Amino acid sequence: MVMRDIEQFLRRTGMPVTKFGRLAANDPRLVLDLRNGREPGERMTRRIAAFIAAADQK
Repeated sequence: MVMRDIEQFLRRTGMPVTKFGRLAANDPRLVLDLRNGREPGERMTRRIAAFIAAADQK
């Protein structure tokens, strides 16, 4: 679910995956790791959702 939200956000904004990871979680490899099977914890999921929501409000 979180990966779907991230992918939609990336397509909508054109933001590079490393920039998204760096801004959302201070981890430039975040999206690449998630695509390769990394499972985000509840705290990380909330952090990503909050970043996307804040970016969409701008």
